[in-house]
Amino acid sequence: MRRRRSRAEAEELVREFEASGLRRQLFCAERGLSVAALDKYRRQYGQRTTGNEGRLVAVDVISGNSASKVSTALCVELANGRRIGVGSGFDAATLERLLAVLERA
Repeated sequence: MRRRRSRAEAEELVREFEASGLRRQLFCAERGLSVAALDKYRRQYGQRTTGNEGRLVAVDVISGNSASKVSTALCVELANGRRIGVGSGFDAATLERLLAVLERA
């Protein structure tokens, strides 16, 4: 039987998912929610759909002297602590494929 959720419930689910760091399938299984329903709620009420379009995030810029201690040219740390780093001269097509996979997760 389908359960109809209020807007407030759907928004709360989106917030919980975004903060959880879990994959969609696991998050939904734990809450008795279909992945399709979560995706719908994320499109309607979430801050990100496929790539954070229109969403501002805080970043730390490392100065030239400090950057020499870092082995990557670019490093992104996600809210859940995961990091993605790429070196100088990285293959942009490979990075695009990686991001596409991460956005589906």
